[in-house]
Amino acid sequence: MAGIGSVVLRRAMSTESKRMVDRFIRVDHAGEVGANYIYRGQMAVLGNTEVGRVIQRMWDQEKEHMAKFEELIPQHRVRPTVLLPIWNVAGFVLGAGTALLGKEGAMACTVAVEDSIVEHYNNQIRALIEDDPEKHKELLEVIKKFRDEELEHHDMGLEHDAEAAPAYQTLTNVIKGGCKAAIWLSERI
Repeated sequence: MAGIGSVVLRRAMSTESKRMVDRFIRVDHAGEVGANYIYRGQMAVLGNTEVGRVIQRMWDQEKEHMAKFEELIPQHRVRPTVLLPIWNVAGFVLGAGTALLGKEGAMACTVAVEDSIVEHYNNQIRALIEDDPEKHKELLEVIKKFRDEELEHHDMGLEHDAEAAPAYQTLTNVIKGGCKAAIWLSERI
């Protein structure tokens, strides 16, 4: 029944509102797919270390996030980004590459990515509330929950010595820049 209600609600949305929701679901799906591959890359390198359990916990939550957006894509009839194959490879390389720097490098990657995602989700929450919080209630709940979990991942990265990574500031700034570029591209392509 929820699917029928979503279709009716979607028809009631203005064209501008529909485009915004489409863009948000497309980019959030891409981000969660990318996060899945980042953690997969980290686990390939650090899965059998003491930090493996921490990475696995975060990865499990990312898998739930990805599954939810994979539900929302057809429910809202949103076209996924065509860049998914690139984000899959880039995510794995980023995860494995930073993990090769040690747990600190992997955690620095987590901090940088999650910082970018929390900011991104906060911007989406503001836009949805500004447009119509009642109309976007379901999506707002999803994004708020995921934002809070991403913030938890960010904090876990800091607790596990992210700031001790080699060239921490440079590394995190480069990763944040890459995230912003990926967000911009995934919203549009």
